Amino acid sequence: MSDKRPNIIMIMSDDLGYECIGVNGGTSYATPRLDAMAANGMRFDEGHVLPLCTPTRVALMTGKHNFRNYIGFGLVRPDEVTFGHIFSDAGYNTCISGKWQLYSYNPPEQFPEMRSKGQRIEDAGFDEFNVWHAHHTEEKGSRYKDPVIYRNGSYRDDTEGEYGDDLFCDYIIDFIERKKDDDNPFFVYWPMALTHGPFEPTPDSREWDEFEPRSNKTLGGRTWADLNDSGEGAHPRFYKDMVEYHDKVIGRLLDYLDGQGLSEDTLVIYTGDNGSPQEVCSVMHRHNEICGGKGKTNDQGTHVPLIVQMPGTVPAGSVNSDLIDVTDFLPTMLEAAGIEGPEGYVIDGKSFHPQLRGEMGNPKEWLFFHFMPMSPNVPVDTIRFVRDRDWKLYETGELYDLKADLDEELPIFESDDGEESAAARARLEPVFEQMV
Repeated sequence: MSDKRPNIIMIMSDDLGYECIGVNGGTSYATPRLDAMAANGMRFDEGHVLPLCTPTRVALMTGKHNFRNYIGFGLVRPDEVTFGHIFSDAGYNTCISGKWQLYSYNPPEQFPEMRSKGQRIEDAGFDEFNVWHAHHTEEKGSRYKDPVIYRNGSYRDDTEGEYGDDLFCDYIIDFIERKKDDDNPFFVYWPMALTHGPFEPTPDSREWDEFEPRSNKTLGGRTWADLNDSGEGAHPRFYKDMVEYHDKVIGRLLDYLDGQGLSEDTLVIYTGDNGSPQEVCSVMHRHNEICGGKGKTNDQGTHVPLIVQMPGTVPAGSVNSDLIDVTDFLPTMLEAAGIEGPEGYVIDGKSFHPQLRGEMGNPKEWLFFHFMPMSPNVPVDTIRFVRDRDWKLYETGELYDLKADLDEELPIFESDDGEESAAARARLEPVFEQMV
């Protein structure tokens, strides 16, 4: 291991819950590379995020709860300081390759006042970028086959017949190859396109050659993507192919690090942005069916895989049950890098870097969530809740016993409290007063 500050790679899959990974007990999909990553590092049993992608991504990149800086779905506040800025200012070589979708999400006829209100990828603090959905929603095109990718200020013209996450991985490997011998370390953020819908064949699917992806062009026939978007003839069976391909392409990056002798110098963090799609049901331990909870505030919506690898630093084959939420990643990475946050910069998260070194650390006793759903079926603008290992309390008063009711089907109101639930309510309720 060198004396240089550690390299850091942050990988976030899209729409893949805790139940999908083999090492977590999932049996519907083969995930040998992530399973091996856990064997080489540390797996966390209680990693939690927000139930949708934008809230999670905003919190991840800033270390803040969403009530501080969330301005709308598909948007990062234009003047927000991200980990791209922080690591670049600290001398790291920085790169983002993958999904952006944080500048202007709404199409012209929906909330036009929110057009162009987010943060441009050019302003997000990264030295280099290679991203899908950099601009307006109607311009985003395919993220998978023949992807539309915006690279360092211009659109790529070499993506025909290629696959999105292959190109994202290729770019990361090329970036590292160019920076690996630099005096300064690298920080790479890979917000994956996989495994978000539309459910489409991957290069390993037998249907790969026969379909056309959605694009901005008028297509002569209906595509797999068209069918998925309409809800008619959707093919969630491709979710299996997508999960397994996402595992494969992550493995390719890990193999590159190993082949270059970079593994011991590189902290690699892998997690998900929210639960699996609701229409996808997966099996754990060959007998428990778990249906995805994306968009829901129960465990299926927030519980995601979390695996960290750095041979020689992170104990191999270790399992940690501390409560971790998405705001904790930034302070953990900053501590690993020996970086102080900008003066006056608020970070709500707590570093779990000591745990990564095999120490006890100072784990959280509870997790707080501020969630703004993007759904006409949810009659509220904001849902706030706090949980510990055994109990979960919503700001509106519903309390759930997670030991007996993980699916949150049996709310306990204050008038129904027994001794144990009353004690849990008294312990958790004051948290809301802190979050202002």
